[in-house]
Amino acid sequence: MDYAYYPGCSLEYTGKPYDQSVREVFAALGLGLHEIEDWNCCGATMYMSVSKLVGYSVAARNLALAQQYGKEVCAPCSSCYTILRKVNRHMAWDPAEGAKIRDALKAANLTYDNPLEIRHPLDILVNDVGPEKVASAAKYVFDGLKVAPYYGCQIVRPVYHFDDMDEPMTMDKLLEALGADVVPFAGKVKCCGGMLMTTYEEVALDLNHDLLLSAEETGAEIIATACPLCQMNLEGYQQRINERYHTRHQMPIVYFSQLVGLALGVEPAKLGLDTMLVTPKDLKLRPKAKTVKAVA
Repeated sequence: MDYAYYPGCSLEYTGKPYDQSVREVFAALGLGLHEIEDWNCCGATMYMSVSKLVGYSVAARNLALAQQYGKEVCAPCSSCYTILRKVNRHMAWDPAEGAKIRDALKAANLTYDNPLEIRHPLDILVNDVGPEKVASAAKYVFDGLKVAPYYGCQIVRPVYHFDDMDEPMTMDKLLEALGADVVPFAGKVKCCGGMLMTTYEEVALDLNHDLLLSAEETGAEIIATACPLCQMNLEGYQQRINERYHTRHQMPIVYFSQLVGLALGVEPAKLGLDTMLVTPKDLKLRPKAKTVKAVA
């Protein structure tokens, strides 16, 4: 199974460990990722707030480039995944606007006539590969590591695609298959505030404090996320949150793909775990027991 790969801006910089770990996991499982040549920023919410036509056209350029690969698109970043899927929906729902977007692409000698399926790595690993096959390929298992799965507010919304929008379970199933003790995390789809951290910091700090408290109350030892902005807000602002609330949060915030990579036997440094601000102290990783075939 091969996919056209759209890393997006965050995975080039602040979310680099996410990019590293997704690539390593896919390689370990024999899944091909072909990075889309000359991709550009999806625009996130910024372009849309200025001009929807420009925003959709800029994002659609990536899909036009991906179309040349003839493969489904894998987009790990929650915002990129949401925006690229939104372009497909918008062009289908509003033919007149779709024609304008195609005209904009035509000016760059590009066409986008056959909508591509936009896939999230969680979707691919659970629904294309399957948790059982991932676990079968694993060299290690997590021996009771208590993990709070944090999906964030984007990848399961606004419409159902590969997981339930209120109670997503793909990450739960994947990590449980690898031996993790997935805790019942009530905040799994609550918003971290996203870009509010740069505009209304107090609001964002409140939201992230609530998420950290919710995870700690379940006994979680680590939070696994699928969004680079969620990861940055929860990890990078823990000190500010501690100062504001007089708390002692010291919760490791990792990407789910980093945990999967560890189970598959990938070196921690190749997964970017050595760059995390809050280093996990004990991931309770042990070699997977070898199965012994019965002798007739």
